[in-house]
Amino acid sequence: MNTNLKALASLVLASAVFAGHAQTAPTTKAHAAAKKTVPAKPSVESQIESLREQMNSQNSQIQQLKQQLSDRDTQLQQAQQAASQAQAAAQRAQQAAQAQQAAIGENTQAVASLQGSVTDLKSNTQSIVTTVQDQQTQVKKQLENPDVLHYKGITLSPQGSFIEAATVYHNRALAADINTPFNSVPFEGADNAKISDFYGSGRQSRLALMAEGKLTDWTLRGYYEMDWLGTGVTSNNNESNSYVMRQRQLWAQAETTSGWIFTAGQQWSLATQNRSGILNRTELLPQTIDAAYNVGFVWERQYGARVVKSFMNKQLWAGISVENPQTLTPSCQATGTTNSGAALACPTNYLIGATGTNGGLYNGAGQPGATSSAPVTTYAYNMAPDLIAKIVYEKPGFGHYEVFGIARFFHERVYPNATSTTVPTGTGAYNDSTVGGGIGGSFYIPATKYFDLGLSGLWGDGTDRYGATQETDATIRPSGQIALLHGYSALSTAVFHASPRLDIYFNGGTDGTFRDYFATQNGYVGYGLYGTNDKGCGIEVAPGTAPQPGYQPSAPANCGSPTKNAQEYTLGEWYDFYRGPKGRFRFGLQYSYIERYGWSGVGTNPKGNENELYTSFRYYMP
Repeated sequence: MNTNLKALASLVLASAVFAGHAQTAPTTKAHAAAKKTVPAKPSVESQIESLREQMNSQNSQIQQLKQQLSDRDTQLQQAQQAASQAQAAAQRAQQAAQAQQAAIGENTQAVASLQGSVTDLKSNTQSIVTTVQDQQTQVKKQLENPDVLHYKGITLSPQGSFIEAATVYHNRALAADINTPFNSVPFEGADNAKISDFYGSGRQSRLALMAEGKLTDWTLRGYYEMDWLGTGVTSNNNESNSYVMRQRQLWAQAETTSGWIFTAGQQWSLATQNRSGILNRTELLPQTIDAAYNVGFVWERQYGARVVKSFMNKQLWAGISVENPQTLTPSCQATGTTNSGAALACPTNYLIGATGTNGGLYNGAGQPGATSSAPVTTYAYNMAPDLIAKIVYEKPGFGHYEVFGIARFFHERVYPNATSTTVPTGTGAYNDSTVGGGIGGSFYIPATKYFDLGLSGLWGDGTDRYGATQETDATIRPSGQIALLHGYSALSTAVFHASPRLDIYFNGGTDGTFRDYFATQNGYVGYGLYGTNDKGCGIEVAPGTAPQPGYQPSAPANCGSPTKNAQEYTLGEWYDFYRGPKGRFRFGLQYSYIERYGWSGVGTNPKGNENELYTSFRYYMP
């Protein structure tokens, strides 16, 4: 700064000297000119004084400039300080802004999180409100329209119950109500084959009750199902049609969470086809009105104790059962003559069972000596229960497949020294036993949403009891021993779901028994003999008179061949007038055509047919 002042002062001084010199030069010229005018010259003192004044003036200016420079320095310092302070303030402001921005970001996140929480809270609140409303609706529904009843921690459900009003028309009289005795379809020469019958019935109406209680690892169930297809001593159609209640199913069950199921009681046989796994109450029955179902259907409802296990996420099932046995009365024919010229007869030197014993619980109706020598009911002296094992594989969209096997055990008392015309002496009598059984299988495929297809069957020795036709299990050897007969059953089903309310169904089935006969020195004994006299199978004969004239149809004379097979073809529909929370009300219409053929003998082949027309109105409880 001093250097600048010195330079400024030197500049002022040089300017003054230069100005003085400039003023001096014109003065000389003026003096030259004054020579003409001769003006007066200034004195040295005045010049010095003028210079002094100029210098003072310049010093004053210099001082002013110094002061200005000082002021400017001061202002510059102040400006620098202000700038520094402003920069510091700007930095602080920037830091504050950054901090504020960070805080704003955190606040934004917090606000977003809070908004999400509020949204979730609203959603949860709405969900809770909806759940509460649904629960209130369910509670109200359970109070007003309960699906099940609750009693001491168990649930009670009547699902499966229905009331039916059914009719049946047979073009060949059977006197059988809505239950067709397939093996009694009359041959052409029978007198009841020339007249029809019609019946209306409510006896197939059904009541069902399921009780179920859940434990930590177990579910306990009890099921009771009944109808009025039983008959009492005084049951008739005369006035009140008072038929008796009977048990259809009556079983108890325990199921574990690991897939084990234990069931015991009156139930469908394990040989009966299922719709789902090996589960009770999922039996796949033909869609018929006929209480005897359809020829070819493999089934029993009887005592059974079974164990079932599921595997592979319930795609594979295995089960085994012990079930109540019964031997159907052996059937026997004989051809030939004895040495005395009498007709050869079937052996009678065996004991296989009895009618119900008075004082016991079995039916003794029709015991010999009452109104007929032929008992109405027979009970075999069974050796052991039937054993059945089944394996099931099923997969959604692939179908349901079953394979099962049956083992049956038969025995009797044989009297080898007795004949059909002498009293047994008992000498050499012994017990004889034999084992029978068969193998069966089925499949059920929901082919499309419109069609369901199924096929089932059974083949074996002594297994005719499991067929719907109830042909015989055995015949008699010449020695009196029983001989098991080869038999078979097969049933195909198709259901067309024409609409959500209309199902149209078709069933085609057959039951059959093979010939089995034995040679003797006088002829043949057995089942389905070629030499059986069948010449009268197509000739009508007069009815019998015992025990009541007019009520005793007669089979054709000289028509001795037994049933070879029976066939049935059924077409029907079920239409639901209503199906909803109040249950189901439906109408069924069914036509069935049945053919029964006897084994060919000598003469006309035995055969008969039956046309049946059924109607049904049913109301199912929800």
